Amino acid sequence: MSWATHAIEGLQAGKTVQIRPHGNSMNGKINSGDLVTISPCTPEVLKPDDIVLVKVKGNVYVHLIKAVDGERYQIGNNKGGINGWVGTHAIYGKVVRVEP
Repeated sequence: MSWATHAIEGLQAGKTVQIRPHGNSMNGKINSGDLVTISPCTPEVLKPDDIVLVKVKGNVYVHLIKAVDGERYQIGNNKGGINGWVGTHAIYGKVVRVEP
């Protein structure tokens, strides 16, 4: 079971969820262990610099939308790394609050 399974299930049921992701790839926006609140969202509201819970190439991340091309979203971290492009089906929710 993925660390994000509970969050994804909640978001797919229309609920706002909270997680504490770990790692350093989002430092400056989300620090390791911060409390992150994620809400379900529709693709129309997503734009570059939004932080989303997303699945890219089989891996789940809390990462940035770097670019939008129609219904495709380029996903990357806060250190300049790019994970790849995804469709709307791969984005589970949008980060709406980050707390230490």
